[in-house]
Amino acid sequence: MSQSAIESDFSPVDSPASILNTLPDISIPAKGCSPRTQQQIDLLLLALEALELGASEQMLAIARQLGVDEIVKNRVNLWRLRCSNPWRRSYTRDYLSLDQAKALVIIAAYRARDLMVIIRQLLLAEQQMREKNFPLDNHFRLSEYLERFRAHFRSRMNSRRAKVSAYIASEEQLNELALSLLDKLLFCTGTRGMQRVWFSLFDGEVT
Repeated sequence: MSQSAIESDFSPVDSPASILNTLPDISIPAKGCSPRTQQQIDLLLLALEALELGASEQMLAIARQLGVDEIVKNRVNLWRLRCSNPWRRSYTRDYLSLDQAKALVIIAAYRARDLMVIIRQLLLAEQQMREKNFPLDNHFRLSEYLERFRAHFRSRMNSRRAKVSAYIASEEQLNELALSLLDKLLFCTGTRGMQRVWFSLFDGEVT
């Protein structure tokens, strides 16, 4: 992927309004985004947490850099926004506004850009392990990411939810979820990728 292709989606912005406008408005109910959309956004952020230590602080730093720190203000605020995910143990039954959802997706995309080399390496390692019919855990860095993701998922998600319970019961399914999120994060870094991922969060919900 060329540097110019990356810059086309990640150019400097002059104001919070302009960075939010990089994602198109989508018609959503007055109460806010759907639980599914909120769940998908939180899982993207969970994958970023599994990629690096101190991920939450990095997300807040990007929020300040992009000027969206009035939306994503601090660690507690970020945690509350993410607890709109109905899979969470600490589910708040709140709804994300469109601007809140945009801010979180943009933060995820910008952080994914910074981690693009690592994400590519992990996905390449996955491909190599599968081609050789080796267990994914045979690759140290890939194993580390998957182990962290599984630990985060199990500690933060509500096992009484049927879908969550199914994931927790199957290490293979959790690994597949973790890898699919890496794919999505890498896709965010490509030309128009952030916008396409944004639209995918609302698949089947808008006309």
